[in-house]
Amino acid sequence: MRIASKVYTIIVSIADKFVPKSMRPMWEHPAGPKTIFFWAPAFKWALVAASLDAYTRPLDTVSTTQSATLSATGLIWTRYCLVIKPINYSLSLCNFLLGVANGVQTVRAYNYQNRAIEEKNE
Repeated sequence: MRIASKVYTIIVSIADKFVPKSMRPMWEHPAGPKTIFFWAPAFKWALVAASLDAYTRPLDTVSTTQSATLSATGLIWTRYCLVIKPINYSLSLCNFLLGVANGVQTVRAYNYQNRAIEEKNE
C-alpha cells in the first residue's frame, strides 16, 4: 500500500469515530467522502469556477478550441457519470455545468472572432 493510501486510511478511520449517526448514511454511501467518487467532483468544481471566471476576460483572449474541448469533455463525461456504478450525480452535475459554461463561452468567442474578421474585411 502506498504512503498516501495509508495516510488516507488513517485519516478516514479517525474521522469515522466522529461522524454523527444522522450523517452515517451519507458517510457510508458508495459515492460518499470515503471514496474517489466524492473527491473527484469536489476538486473538479475548480474547473467550473475557472470557466465562469473566464467570462470576465476579454473575448480576444479566449481560446475557442480550449473552450470547445472543455465543453465536449464535460458533456461526454456527464453521460458516463450516469452509467457508472454507483451513479455519481455530483460529478454528473459538475461535468454538465462545465460543458454548458464552456459551450456558451465557445459561442461568445466564436461570434466575437467572426465579427472582428467581418469588420477587418469591410
